[in-house]
Amino acid sequence: MKKFISGISFSFWIIIAVIFTLIYPQPFLGIGDFSFKVLIIPLLQLIMFGMGSTMGIQDFQEILKSPKAVFLGVFFQFSIMPLVGWGLTKVFNFPTEIAAGIILVGCMPCGLASNVMSYLAKANVALSLTLTSIATFLAPILTPFLMKTLAGQLIEIHFWDMVWEISKLILIPIILGVIYNQLIGQRWPWFQKQLPLISMLSIAFIIIIITANGRNSLLSVGPLLVLACFLHNVLGFILGYWGGRISGLPEKDCRTIAIEVGLQNAGLASGLAMAMGKVATLGLPAAIFGPLMNINGSTLANYWKNK
Repeated sequence: MKKFISGISFSFWIIIAVIFTLIYPQPFLGIGDFSFKVLIIPLLQLIMFGMGSTMGIQDFQEILKSPKAVFLGVFFQFSIMPLVGWGLTKVFNFPTEIAAGIILVGCMPCGLASNVMSYLAKANVALSLTLTSIATFLAPILTPFLMKTLAGQLIEIHFWDMVWEISKLILIPIILGVIYNQLIGQRWPWFQKQLPLISMLSIAFIIIIITANGRNSLLSVGPLLVLACFLHNVLGFILGYWGGRISGLPEKDCRTIAIEVGLQNAGLASGLAMAMGKVATLGLPAAIFGPLMNINGSTLANYWKNK
């Protein structure tokens, strides 16, 4: 319950910060000639480094124990959310770069909070760790492919450039985090304990920076974009869960897949938007999706916990 309350509280504080930023954006744009936008990529790399510092061989153990659940989880991750995102752009008449941003969120790997949510929901935590790890390592190839296929008519997508950007944003920091954990992680336990807090603060700052830079675009499409992101997230939970049920998976595995599919790595979407020079438009859906998915995910996890 403590983790659930803290997760909800964090999301509500983010929403309050976003509202404040919409009213007073100037302080969050930069100081003097220094723009806070340049911090998005290093902050994301720090988050991924923290993720890598907690990874080990055990994160992949479910491949041998439950190959069917692992395969279906990864398949649903990279099919349901991209297609739902693409479908929402056909329903809502958003500007092209914001529409591409919705698809970008859908093409992301699992969210970093999915493991905690799976634990709260009494789901299969080992499967959650495996799916998050595999999806993250597949993202450098599958995300550019899906973006090229689904969003190539909205914005220009350079496939290999995106492969390299995602590798810089997640693969390299994660590998460095794994090496750090193996070599010196035990010598600096104080730093290891602070990494989750550092990651949360980094995510919050990234969302605030994007909101400040995309204020005008967000105000013009605000309520509809919030609705689209809400539907994107909730449909991910529903389709992920029932995809598992129809496939004959155990209840715990169905809950896990629902959470993994519905929770996207919105931070990575923000970093890619920054790398493409479109953080004020392409990055807006990620800034909205992040807090929404944490509130919805926490609510769903608490429902399943008490069921």
